[in-house]
Amino acid sequence: MRILSVCLNPTIDISSETDSIYPVSKIRTHSERISPGGGGVNVARVLSSFGRPCELIYISGGGTGRMLDEELERYGINTRCFHNSSPTRVAFTVLQTSNRQEYRFVPEGPVVSTDAYSQLMDYLEQVPLNENDMIVASGSLPRGVPDTAYARIAHIAQDRRARLILDSSGAGLSNAVNGKHAIYLVKPSLNELQRLAGQELDETGARDFAASLVADGRAEHVAVSMGTHGAFLAGRHSVMRLPAHLVAMHSAVGAGDSFLGAMVYYLSRGHPIEAAFRFGVAAGAAAVMNPGDELCRPADVEALFRSDSQQDQL
Repeated sequence: MRILSVCLNPTIDISSETDSIYPVSKIRTHSERISPGGGGVNVARVLSSFGRPCELIYISGGGTGRMLDEELERYGINTRCFHNSSPTRVAFTVLQTSNRQEYRFVPEGPVVSTDAYSQLMDYLEQVPLNENDMIVASGSLPRGVPDTAYARIAHIAQDRRARLILDSSGAGLSNAVNGKHAIYLVKPSLNELQRLAGQELDETGARDFAASLVADGRAEHVAVSMGTHGAFLAGRHSVMRLPAHLVAMHSAVGAGDSFLGAMVYYLSRGHPIEAAFRFGVAAGAAAVMNPGDELCRPADVEALFRSDSQQDQL
């Protein structure tokens, strides 16, 4: 089974810590970490950590783009890079240790050239895919990329009988979900689902709206993460609700990407989507146990997943 992970707006993620954050004066930080980031990049990192090969398809540029390329080489991920004239964005996360509050600064990213975007899409349209192969499209759309980018990828996936797994927000998500092609799995957060619905939703309303996306044929499955309130999976015949795992939280960075990457990994092993959903929820919890931009660790995911399965047997 082939897995393509698409990241149109990757980042260099820099995380650090400081005692206190205040205006004007310099804030000295420590415990700096640098990692390749962005939705599709993080999904590829999670898959790599589980020993599952995938091909990461991304756009990068400038000196920060070269840094991204070098960081990805350290992970041994198979990559296909399309070069842009503007530099790749850099995101910052700072933990204020005095009260354990985390501050995340995420820039919108560069303007992507028409050439870089066209070359990436041309590659997706030509790459060999078989039935049930997976395209994972995850992350925000950068400037210069049309709002219909994910809808176009949905068309490519359906044309090749591959499964599209989409995790995004805003116009990119809306155009894809409201397009002509049913998406195999949509994984929004509760906030992203509310923006898609155009209104605030309580959990019942969120479940009903997610179920309507399935009933209308816009998605086969919708997995919604709700942070400390757990997650639910809407399918054709039912809605599956799981509580959050009770773990010590160190950082929320990468939790959603860990959730998605673990789901993709478990699906690639031939497990049903309900089991993959459980595995994804365990991975999201495992990610918040780690500091900074560190993603889930396979051993932690397996331990939480086993404990979840044991609870079902009691």
